Amino acid sequence: MQQRVKAALTLPTGYFITWGGEFENQERAMKRLAIIVPISVLVIFLVLFDAFNSARNAALILLNVPFALIGGIVALFVTGIHLSVSAAIGFIALFGQAVLNGVVMVSYFNELRQKGSSTFDAVVEGAVLRLRTVLMTSLLAMLGLLPMALSHAIGSEVQRPLALVIIGGLISATILTLVVLPTLYLVFEREKSPIRT
Repeated sequence: MQQRVKAALTLPTGYFITWGGEFENQERAMKRLAIIVPISVLVIFLVLFDAFNSARNAALILLNVPFALIGGIVALFVTGIHLSVSAAIGFIALFGQAVLNGVVMVSYFNELRQKGSSTFDAVVEGAVLRLRTVLMTSLLAMLGLLPMALSHAIGSEVQRPLALVIIGGLISATILTLVVLPTLYLVFEREKSPIRT
């Protein structure tokens, strides 16, 4: 924006443009988010590593985050909404939901393997049995945010980006969690024997 204004406008000597207000607040918030988001992802990884005692499982679950990112970006692009602070916060909330879906799937795969199932059988059975759980949690969040996403009332310019990012991201994350995550688990864990406790 600043480059376009600078290129299109010639100011007389002694005049200058100062960017402030909402733009300044957004710049400040984005700088903070650029620090907070990577730290949050690292903390999530460490918590997952502690819970699963496996860097492989923690990394596999974190792969849901880019899946969610795809849908959120597409939702912003299709609706023509620019990245804002509320959209960035929507991405953070979306990452949490995507990680939750991954935890539901991977923990159940591991549970089935602890009971003696082969990796392939655990993935097939786990994907089928956890389908409803993943769909229900995602649909609940999407339907709850739908009024915000469709709103054109006063204040909707703040609510809509957040809701659209979460809805779009949950669509892609849910589909990819149910299809790609089981496949990746099968590839990562194929050569391992059933988990014993």
